[in-house]
Amino acid sequence: MDYNEDMKKRLRRVEGQVRGVLRMMEEEKNCKDVVSQLSAVRSAVDRAIAFIVSHNLEHCIREELGKGKDGDTQKLVEEAMQLLVKSR
Repeated sequence: MDYNEDMKKRLRRVEGQVRGVLRMMEEEKNCKDVVSQLSAVRSAVDRAIAFIVSHNLEHCIREELGKGKDGDTQKLVEEAMQLLVKSR
């Protein structure tokens, strides 16, 4: 799969958020603030996973339909859903 710049930018933002959380811990910031930022990191990672899975699913469905026959797109959707469920 081709991971485009948008996908990479998303993960660079997450990387920056994690560095920020580490800095907060080093500065002994309030527990609630640290947990709040960690929740934001988790949410950003979840969105990145969904973005990657959805783009991959779209690519796979187009590829399957391009074969000129009725492809098993239902199986592709089920596999994508399993990836999302497993990631949680």
